[in-house]
Amino acid sequence: MANEHARPVTSDRLPKPVGPYSPGMIFNRLVFVSGQGATDPATGQLAGADVETQTEQCLKNVRTILEAAGSGLQHVLRCGVFLVEMKEFPKMNAVYARMFGDHRPARTTVQVAALPGQGLLVETDAIAYIP
Repeated sequence: MANEHARPVTSDRLPKPVGPYSPGMIFNRLVFVSGQGATDPATGQLAGADVETQTEQCLKNVRTILEAAGSGLQHVLRCGVFLVEMKEFPKMNAVYARMFGDHRPARTTVQVAALPGQGLLVETDAIAYIP
């Protein structure tokens, strides 16, 4: 029996998952956002080749999913950031700080060997609440 309180986030504006998973899941008032790469949903292409452009697109994708769920970046409790090169941390961090403004969710940042997408340098996931 499926849990009546858990449901996928749906909208035609969401980035398409690259595998058999939902872009986000809502459970009661929590929203769990799957890892988002830097694909621009409007074009289906990588938003750019540098970590700054990619970080911004990752967070735009997270924001789109959160908004479809009735939440937003200001309601994020935790983020995970996955970088192919930890030397890119300061550049990623500057964009992340700009996108979140004064809001400072809990965060873990790790270096990974690779991400699922040619040229992908960063991926971000999130847990937020619906106010």
